[in-house]
Amino acid sequence: MQVGGKIVVVTGGANGIGQALCETFHKAGAKKVVVVDLDGERAKAVADGIGGASFKCDVGRENDIKHVIDETERQFGPIDLFCSNAGIGGGFDPMSPNAGGTSDEPWMKSWAIHVMAHVYAARHLVPLMKERGGGYFLNTISAAGLLSQVGSPAYSTTKHAAVGFAENLAISHRAHGIKVSILCPQGVDTNMLKNIPKGPQSNDGNLSPEQVAADALAGIEAETFLILPHKQVIDYMRKKTENYDRWIGGMAKIQAKMREEFGK
Repeated sequence: MQVGGKIVVVTGGANGIGQALCETFHKAGAKKVVVVDLDGERAKAVADGIGGASFKCDVGRENDIKHVIDETERQFGPIDLFCSNAGIGGGFDPMSPNAGGTSDEPWMKSWAIHVMAHVYAARHLVPLMKERGGGYFLNTISAAGLLSQVGSPAYSTTKHAAVGFAENLAISHRAHGIKVSILCPQGVDTNMLKNIPKGPQSNDGNLSPEQVAADALAGIEAETFLILPHKQVIDYMRKKTENYDRWIGGMAKIQAKMREEFGK
């Protein structure tokens, strides 16, 4: 898919990877980039800088997603590319004594933003895309959805679920001309990364949001399902599936090392 001349929506577009995606799509000639974020003022500032539009939106609320889709299509025309990019990094605690946590709150918040936001976008856009013969979804997930995230069970679990949904979205609607890509970086130099303790997600270096956005654009143009800004991830995936027990053991050693460092 070529982004030039297309109408694009980016959730979580007010900063980080989302802002970089908005700016990259604009430079690639998108007809209109719609910046969506819970921080409405910041979203408007990003949109103003690229001649786009903006909406304040809580992606964990179905009615908010529906409003963004309805209003974008009413004001600007059919959405060609919907980037479900919003995410949170809460619940990172390598010292937690129980992977199940102590309450449902962080689990439900992660579930709403990392999984249901993707579901809501598909629920309301797939019928429209089917009717007009196609469309594109880019879902920003994480290498944690393919591997894991030591110290954050809720993040890792919901990112795995997001991969599973994206696979089903791609399989179910390939015949309808609907394409899907998942963007799965490791460490990216964003505020979200800076607000959690240093972990193995940064072992291969933190990429700039601009580099990740450039990789995303290249993946969309090639219509690649799995976009890996950190190329090492594919080797980690192979090692994981070649010997799951060995992989679990290795990750447990990383967990033990992190606990030792954080416990000092």
